[in-house]
Amino acid sequence: MEIRKLLSGELPPMDLLLSADPSPHMVNGYIHRGDCYIAVHDAGVAGVFVLLPTRPDTAELVNVAVAEDYQGQGIGKQLVLQAIETARQEGYTTLELGTGNSSVGQLALYQKCGFRIVGVDLDFFTRHYAEIIYENGIHCRDMVRLSQDLTKRK
Repeated sequence: MEIRKLLSGELPPMDLLLSADPSPHMVNGYIHRGDCYIAVHDAGVAGVFVLLPTRPDTAELVNVAVAEDYQGQGIGKQLVLQAIETARQEGYTTLELGTGNSSVGQLALYQKCGFRIVGVDLDFFTRHYAEIIYENGIHCRDMVRLSQDLTKRK
C-alpha cells in the first residue's frame, strides 16, 4: 500500500470523504484549502486524510476515512501516523484534530497515536450539521478536540 498526496488534476475520493463527514458543504469547505492524501491498494483507494493549515506552525488532520472493504486492517492507524510524520516534515509543530463524542473507536486510535484531549466544542455537530448524527448508538453532539506536539517524539 502506498500513501501519497493527491496528484494535480486527480479528483478527491468524495464518497470516502463523505463516509467520515456526512456534510458535502463541510467537506467542500476544507478539501480545497488543505492537502488530500490517499492510501492506494491494488489500484483502488483504501483510505484518505486531509492536512489543513490552520495557524502558523499548526495543521489540522481532518477527515480520516478507510474504505469499508479495508477496515480492520490497521490502515486507519497507518494514515494517522503518516499524517503526523508528513506534518512534522512540513515544519508544523502542532497537529490538531476534532472528532465526535460518539466516535469511540477513533478517540482510542488518536490517543494511541499520541494525541491528547485538549477540549470539547459543545454542540458543534448540532450547530453545524442539518441532520442528526448517531454513531455507536450515541447522539453525536460535541466535537472532542485533540492535539499533538510534533516537536516531541513519542
